[in-house]
Order: sequence, then structure tokens, then C-alpha cells
Amino acid sequence: MATVREIYQYLDGLAPFSLQMDFDNAGFLVGRGDRTVDKILVSLDITEEVVSEAVELGCQLIVSHHPVIFFPAKSVTDTTPDGRILLSLVEYNIAAICAHTNLDAVSGGVNDALAQRLGLTNIEQLKQDGVDSSGRPYGIGRVGNTAGVPMYVPAFAAFVKEVLGANGVRFVDARRPVRRVAVGGGACSDMMKDAIALGCDTFVTADVKYNGFLDAKALGLNLIDAGHYPTEQVVVPVLAKWLADGLPKVEVYTTQRHKEVFSYL
Repeated sequence: MATVREIYQYLDGLAPFSLQMDFDNAGFLVGRGDRTVDKILVSLDITEEVVSEAVELGCQLIVSHHPVIFFPAKSVTDTTPDGRILLSLVEYNIAAICAHTNLDAVSGGVNDALAQRLGLTNIEQLKQDGVDSSGRPYGIGRVGNTAGVPMYVPAFAAFVKEVLGANGVRFVDARRPVRRVAVGGGACSDMMKDAIALGCDTFVTADVKYNGFLDAKALGLNLIDAGHYPTEQVVVPVLAKWLADGLPKVEVYTTQRHKEVFSYL
């Protein structure tokens, strides 16, 4: 067993919370630091369904990627989804630790997991934002090379959909064979020019706005929007493995209830 505080400190050593972006609210967000933990549930988000799952499993802690508290709460009542989630966590004495943009940026985090899932080789940073206190470089996004015979975008987009388990993808076909690929889990379309500067012909990310697709076409960049959930869900097994490896006396579960929220016709 371990305390919530000890688990937070362990995760801080792997993905320092000090590296989170200015707008973020990652960290130990709900609960008591001295609460003893013998079961953890890992999820991309903390939803009402995820809290219910944690209760049924007997978990004392949920570790998620997206912060359960992002904007300042003006009230916590059962009249809103956020309020119901926070009330349930408190009422069932379940703590919450959320590793967000710090996990996006560190080695082995979201973007390395995404690049590896897509089978990229010679993986490097898309953009280095700095070095941490131990001198390790960090930054959002990754770049890598494809293996085998280059595909064109329709085939590569179908491959991305399959390996990420996405319900659908949107793409711009710049009619360039896919050889060098940039990835940005979640909403990273503002990094298209960074990808081009590193010689990429293709960018896989999510939450692309209409103007982003227009820009990609004008820039001659293949662009694939594979969805926020599929491009970041890849980090959930990574988090679970980190926790299982570092906390051998704690049972670690990954959510079976949290899925992609929307479908395509």
C-alpha cells in the first residue's frame, strides 16, 4: 500500500507537475494526502461512470490524464455534471490525481505512446519547450519515420483509424506519400508549421478547426484528425504500467467504462 501523497510524489518524478502549461490544472486535485491506497483506477477522464466504477472496484484513488477540475468551481452541487463528480469523489472518499500537459510533454508520455502506437521509428521531439530540473528535455509532440513502403493518405488514415480504435477520422490529402510523420495527441494543429520545419509530410492530431484544414491544404501538409480521445487514450496503459511497476503492493485497474463519447454516420 501507499498513501495518495506518496503516489503523487512518484508520478511527479516521472512526469513533473511543474512542467504543466500555464493554463493547466494538473496535480493532486481531490482527497486527503494521507489516505492509504491499495487500489487505483486509471482513466483518460474522470466521469460519473468512472467514479461509479471506482466505487464498485473499491479504489481509493483515480489517476487520470484530463483534470477533474479545470476551471475554478463557483459551486459544487448535484445540479451539474462536474458537481456530481466532485460530490461523489468526496462522499466515497476517493482521491484524484491528474497528469495533463506535463504528461503530454515528458519522455514516455502521451506523444511517445502515440508515435509508438503508429509504428514510427527514430522518434524525436516536435518542439522542445525546455529541460526539467534533472536536465531531461521535454516538449509537446513527436516526429518519426514510417517503416516499409510509404502509403498515401487515404490508406494511412485508415491505418490510423484502425490502430487507435477511432470511430472515424478526418483528413486532408496533400497527395504526398507518408514517410515522415508528426504527432500531437489532443489539440495540436497549431504546430503544423513546426512539423513542416522538421521535414514532415504528414501530421496526426485532433480537434482541428475548419481553418486548420484549409491551412494544411495550402501548406501542402497531409493532415489527419483522429479525435481527442483516440490520440490520448494511448497513454492510459502507460500510466497503469508506471503505477503497477512502481507500486507493486497496489492493485492497478484501467477503466472499462470510459469510451469515445461520439460516433460518426
